[in-house]
Amino acid sequence: MRTMLKFTVPVEKGNEAVKEDSFGKTMQALMNELKPEAAYFGAFEGKRGAMLFFDLAEPSKIVEILEPLSLNLNAAVEILPVMSGEDLRKGIAAARNK
Repeated sequence: MRTMLKFTVPVEKGNEAVKEDSFGKTMQALMNELKPEAAYFGAFEGKRGAMLFFDLAEPSKIVEILEPLSLNLNAAVEILPVMSGEDLRKGIAAARNK
């Protein structure tokens, strides 16, 4: 299932993590694990953050994905199922036919 992971990192913890390189290592491990189709990094509400879009084949992987963000970065996370435009068109067509 196409999934969006959005997270933010508190400023103080983010600064510490950048200095120690745990931020870079955590991001690299996350990117290697998820192999996202798109990843966007920036500031969200004044904090370091990102939105990653990836295929979540197994829901039990959520724990593996989120724990390093929490443990290493004190990140606040959101994880949501999302659709492409084509998925939306198919869903609307199916709903209309009911």
